[in-house]
Amino acid sequence: MSASTGTTGTPKAESTESTELRALQAALGAEHAAVYGYGVVGGKIGQARRADARAAYDAHRARRDELARSVRDLGGTPQAAAAGYALPFAVPDAAAAVRLAAELEERVAGVYSDLVRAGTGARRRSAAEALREAAVRAVRWSGESVAFPGLAERAAATPTASATPQT
Repeated sequence: MSASTGTTGTPKAESTESTELRALQAALGAEHAAVYGYGVVGGKIGQARRADARAAYDAHRARRDELARSVRDLGGTPQAAAAGYALPFAVPDAAAAVRLAAELEERVAGVYSDLVRAGTGARRRSAAEALREAAVRAVRWSGESVAFPGLAERAAATPTASATPQT
């Protein structure tokens, strides 16, 4: 069979699966960073928003676990969480914790938009759902919305630090 058919076993199918696996690993990395970040948020957030922070933390843990399963389903080894992650700014108080929560959600939405593009079938639907959930949480934290959450054009307009593990 030719590579252009996309049938399992062809280079095109392997390339698609490899692209999807890379996008899954990126989303998993973003979820690891979000879980870490919400640990910081939870330590500084005011009592009025503590339940929101806990719900977001739990949602990111569940997504992280789902992504790890998906990576294994594609034959990959899920990347492990780093011991620590660089925060985009200092979080000395509750107001900064709210800003961090919004930033975390915007970053996660961006990574899920990549997974929507790379994914197929149920994984694509799950990524679209995760993108929507992150976008809704970002709006709840920031009070602002964007027309198309997760698009690279928006991320390019505002400089942000990466979710790179600290070394």
